[in-house]
Amino acid sequence: MTEAPLLQVDGLKKYFPVRTGPFGQVTGQVQAVDGVSFALSRGETLSVVGESGCGKSTVGRSILRLTDPTAGEIRLDGERIDTLPPRQLRAVRRRVQVVFQDPFSSLNPRMRVREIIAEPLVNFGLARGRAAITERVAALLDTVRLPGEAMGRFPHEFSGGQRQRICIARALAPGADLIICDEAVSALDVSVKAQIVNLLADLQAKLGLALLFISHDLGVVEHLTHRVAVMYLGRIVELADRASLFGAAHHPYTRALLSAVPLPDPAARRQRIILSGDVPSPIDPPPGCRFHTRCPFAFDRCRSEAPALREVGPGHVSACHLTHEPGEALALPAAATGGA
Repeated sequence: MTEAPLLQVDGLKKYFPVRTGPFGQVTGQVQAVDGVSFALSRGETLSVVGESGCGKSTVGRSILRLTDPTAGEIRLDGERIDTLPPRQLRAVRRRVQVVFQDPFSSLNPRMRVREIIAEPLVNFGLARGRAAITERVAALLDTVRLPGEAMGRFPHEFSGGQRQRICIARALAPGADLIICDEAVSALDVSVKAQIVNLLADLQAKLGLALLFISHDLGVVEHLTHRVAVMYLGRIVELADRASLFGAAHHPYTRALLSAVPLPDPAARRQRIILSGDVPSPIDPPPGCRFHTRCPFAFDRCRSEAPALREVGPGHVSACHLTHEPGEALALPAAATGGA
């Protein structure tokens, strides 16, 4: 029997009102997230990728209930959490934690590391007494590979990578089942980024964590994830396991993203897919397929009918009107390609 997912998101929408004029009249809506659905199992990493402004961070914030969804359902272990009143969200907060992009701005500069990591322990009543709290904080620091002496120092005394380890320790403190990593390594140097990615992978294997990894860096995603959801202008356009997506991407947008990933071998060359134009405004998205204004394959149907996610391989879905057998390559027109 297949195990039920830890997290289930169905038809998630988040619209933000656009207000103009002296009285702040609502004149439009930013469709930040428009009908996103996916599931995440225990011990699994699902990466949500896409360009800036595609809505991936809003998905994470909606799951955390830092912003309330406009529509859709979010279930944690089968229980709806999108409709829970604030008082009942306490149990959810303990199970779902977050690591933000900038570790310095998400740590209180006036608090020592011991206080920062101890805060969730005290809030959820997980440790009582100074000795017990100190022991638990020291164990969490050791888990993220920081010395125990770090608990007496302030955030500004650490490097960016060390501060991110402190954020991870704080997320682990209440015994979370799911950690949402919102661009958690994008502000770090390459070598430090690799260390944090390896740490997350080790913690997942050791603790059975589920990770929702929000990123625009497909190079990092390839080494960490089990499945990938590609977002464009508020919608998922492709979702597949790592091997399928990186080995046989279907959607033209995904293929364009992958073509821009740097290769480790300087002598190697990859056919680049050059997209023309800018991402349309989420206030007034184009009709039909939202990618058609930049797609080298767009035809009349793309401009009038929005494609639904359909299966193009085992566990591999894509929202594209182009039909072909799973794994069959799409021949790019010469006008859409360029040198590496």
